[in-house]
Parts: sequence; structure tokens; C-alpha cells
Amino acid sequence: MIGLISATAAGASARDRLNAAWPDRTRVYETRVHEDMTVREAVARAFRECDAVVCFLAAGAVVRLLAPLLSGKSTDPGVVCVDEAQQHAVALLGGHEGGANDLARAVAEALPGCEPVITTATDAAGVPGLDSLGWPVEGAVPSVTRAILDGTRVALRATAQWPLPAFPGHVVPLPSPRETADGDGDGDGDGRGSAPDGERDESRTANASLNSGPTPTLWVTDEILPLGPDEAVLRPPSLTVGVGASRGVSGDEVVELIERTLDEAGLSVRSVTELATVDAKAGEPGLLTAADRLDLPLRTYSADVLADVEVPNPSEAPRAAVGTPSVAEAAALTAAGPDGRLIVPKSKSVPLDGTPAMATAAVARRRPRGRLALVGLGPGARDLLTPRARDELRRASVLVGLDQYVEQIRDLLRPGTRVLESGLGSEEERARTAVAEARAGRAVALVGSGDAGVYAMASPALAEAGGDIDVVGVPGVTAALAAAAVLGAPLGHDHVSISLSDLHTPWEVIERRVRAAAESDTVVTFYNPRSRGRHWQLPKALGILSEHRSPGTPVGVVRNASRRDEQATLTTLGALDPSVVDMMTVVTVGNTATRTVAGRMVTPRGYRWQS
Repeated sequence: MIGLISATAAGASARDRLNAAWPDRTRVYETRVHEDMTVREAVARAFRECDAVVCFLAAGAVVRLLAPLLSGKSTDPGVVCVDEAQQHAVALLGGHEGGANDLARAVAEALPGCEPVITTATDAAGVPGLDSLGWPVEGAVPSVTRAILDGTRVALRATAQWPLPAFPGHVVPLPSPRETADGDGDGDGDGRGSAPDGERDESRTANASLNSGPTPTLWVTDEILPLGPDEAVLRPPSLTVGVGASRGVSGDEVVELIERTLDEAGLSVRSVTELATVDAKAGEPGLLTAADRLDLPLRTYSADVLADVEVPNPSEAPRAAVGTPSVAEAAALTAAGPDGRLIVPKSKSVPLDGTPAMATAAVARRRPRGRLALVGLGPGARDLLTPRARDELRRASVLVGLDQYVEQIRDLLRPGTRVLESGLGSEEERARTAVAEARAGRAVALVGSGDAGVYAMASPALAEAGGDIDVVGVPGVTAALAAAAVLGAPLGHDHVSISLSDLHTPWEVIERRVRAAAESDTVVTFYNPRSRGRHWQLPKALGILSEHRSPGTPVGVVRNASRRDEQATLTTLGALDPSVVDMMTVVTVGNTATRTVAGRMVTPRGYRWQS
């Protein structure tokens, strides 16, 4: 919940605008104008009760009001301050952990003319903040962050390959000691993956330099480590804990067992993502209490599912009680997924009063999953690139795309992002490359113009991808939509997009689709309408439409929609000159109801209240 506080009429107006924009996320704390104590009380209440606070007050006043309330960056809510004129949204407190930086950007988007003010050093430098990755972080975080910002060489040691965002080149991947000793890592151990052949010599040189003396180090591991003064550790979401329990078990007994099991195995509780058990124990008070105290969800599975899991220590006791020979081990493995490994077998609790043990616990480790984001960049204009697409570009450590599209957004990438670009005609190769990078455990963005799922890279990528990676689709503004906005409202009723390129689709199939659209009186947008080598397809398609529509049917021709050299022409089906059309053009042909109104192409919605 976001608390909203104002002290003036102008502040109240902006406050109410934000409250209307986010009705399910905000809570207004009413104050009486010019009564500081009332404002002070409102700030104190919001600070205690909300996840974040937006104050429509002077920054100095907010600082004074917050000072006695502060307790620590890991617990304080994020605070954003908006000035009286609503020109700036200042991330005042809790930029990363409190979410104030992101909130300042969101506030600025919601208030016209407002700009976010972000002073966090990592954000200004485009470097991922260690406390902004969504994972627990421990150790000398300021020291390691400072080294990354200053360009000092930092060792990145990971016991498995996790999909981290890009770090600058002076953050150098090194093997973890566990890999060096026994080769038992779950991935390739560098946090980003092995460098391509052309980069290996430079990496080895850097490694030799790093090993010559003390080096700031960033670990990525679920293992408990003795950290030095210049070492920090990110805790990945890698562990699941399966728990079996007898009826009436206490929460104390379950918590003590879990903490002891993890501690003896040298594992951090901060990497545990969930507790897992059998459905029959879903309402067991002791398990619910333990989950609440550890701040973890309790996930349950049916006895039939758990009974099918092969475990090292099955027992007849749980089979008789709940229908499965294993609860703790089977639940841990099931929660960890198909590639999970049991790393701590079942152990029993040790009650302090000498009564029989009432709980068992086991630990499994998830195999890290790579992440593939299919990102639509829109039609070309920077302001039509969605905020979600920007976020995914910043999240990726590897970017794959057509060279001309990469150039459009290269400035948005983090320092250190590995760019794999290629030219026209390499779509399938790009798709395979992106999926392979994701399978190696990396965070990958595969980019395309418009929407990635419309005549773009999502289809070939998903044809290659299996269930072993996470896939995220990021919608984008298509060329058809951008062109329609320029023309007016040609897509006001049913419409279809058809590509006239017969490089991969036989013309007979394309013609059949054009004829179906013509016979159904559907508005048609033609993609890839004409090139030097394909000059007859557009006239042929227009001829088919002409069999069912009059020569006066409006037609819109838009070249480079939304870009600097955009050109738009409104003509008719009978007057259109195909020679003015090329591959950068979108052609939209209206239906029998489409008309021209004040120089704009309009297709009526067809409702009864329209004449």
C-alpha cells in the first residue's frame, strides 16, 4: 500500500489525481492545511502502515518529519517527495530496498509534466544495484558496490549460473572454490557464463590479475561463507524445504528443525523459497506458524504425487498416516522441480522435553532456469517503446536481435550487456541463439520491431524453446496500429493483417487469405507489401479486393510510421499507385463501410447508435 499525504490545496489536487490513477494501491491520509502536527501524525502513521509513502510537501519538511522515524534501510518504506508545482518526484528514502526509485518514476508518469529525480549512484551509472535485484544480499554491500562504480576489478563467483543482469566488464567471472575443488557446480559457475572464444584470453588475463592479491568479491550462492571485509553475497532462490509433521507439532519444533538442518548443511535460510508438505497437513497449525515465522509460503502436494517421487529414505509410517512413503524428501524434490536435487536427506526434530520427534525436514536445490524475454520495440519512435520493454532491456545480460533494431535501443542497455546481432535473413539463427543463451542460464532479451509475436521473433523462438527455460512476452505497438493512428481510425471494426511476402509462405496460401478477407468485407492491413524482387503481389492482392469493393474505398499508405521521416497518404482503391509502396510501408484497405471524414480514414464501429 502507498500512503499519500499533502498539506496544501495544490498538493491535495495532485494527491487525488494519483489516488484516482492507482485506486487499489493507495491510501489517502487526510490532513488540515497548515497544521504541522496533523501532517506530522499523518507521516508517522503512513510510515508505520504502508510499504511506501508519497509526500506532496517540501523536501526539507519531509526530511525533518522522517528523521525520528528511521530505523534501517531494510525495514523503512520508500519515500517519494513531490514539489508544490508537481515538476519533480524525488526518491528521498529507500531508493532500492524501499522501491522509491521505481515509485518516483511511476509518480512522474502519472503526473503530467513531472520528472523523476533519482540520485542513487548505481541508477545514475546504469549499474544494477545489489539491493535492487529482488534477492537477499549480505556482507560488505556498500564496499563491493563502490568498487563496481569506481571501475575496480571485482570477482564474481557463483556456484551456479543464474540469470543476472549485466555487470560492467571489470566485474570478472571466476570459478567458485567448490567447482575448482570437485567440479560439482550446478552450472558453469561464473554468474554470467563462459565467454565466447574471442573473449577467453582477456578473461584469463583478468583472472590472473585478480588472483594476485585481495579483490572485492561478489558471491552468488546459497552456501554460508566466511565473508571478508570486501565481500558480499547474493542469495539466489535455490532451496526448497520439505517438512513432515505429526498432528499437534509445535511451530517452535518445526522452526528449530529447519534452522538446524540448514545450518548443519552450511546453507542459508535466505535462499529458501518455500516450505512443502503433503495436502493432509495443509492446515496443521505448527506448520502454518513455522511458515509465518520464517516468512515463507507453505505449499502442499497430494499424497499420490508425492508417492511417485523416488527418494532415498521411504518409510511405511507416513504411508500409513497420509498415503505416501515420503513427505519431507518427496515434497522438497517436487517443489524443486524436475531437475531438482536432494542435497540434505530427511532428518528428525529433537524436542527439548525428551518426547518423540514430531517433525522431519529435507532440503532440495533447484536447477537455475534461464530467462528469455521476447521484447517488442514498437514501430520505431522512442516514446512508443513501452516501460516494460525498457525494464526487460535493462534486466538482460545478453541481447539478441537484428542489427538495425539493436541500434535503436543500444543506449538503453546496461554497461557490460553482451550484444549478439545479425543481419536480415537470419531470423532462425537468432531464435536458436537466444534460446541457447537462455538454456545456459542467462537473462536474454530477444528483440524485434513492433510486437515480438506479430511477424517477428516470438514464433521461431518459441518453436525452439522447451519447458526448461522461463519465457516472458513483452507486447509492443505494431506497425499496423501505428499506421492506423496516423490515418485516423481505419481499424474501428473487424480487421486482419496479411503479409504479402511469399519467401516462406506460398503465394497460393496468401491469395486464399486475401480472397477470404475480401469476401468477408474485412479491413485489411498489408505487411511486406512490395520490394524490388516482389513487385506484382500487391497489385494482385488489390485486384482481388476490387472484386468485392468499389474503386472509391479509402486506402491508407503509411511509410515509416512514427519515425522521423514518416509519410502518410490517404487515397482510394482505384487510385492507389503500387509503385510508391516499399517494404517500409503499411497499406490499409478499408471495407465497404469505411469512409473519409475531414481527411481521416474512419471505419464505423457498427453499433446501433451510429448512423
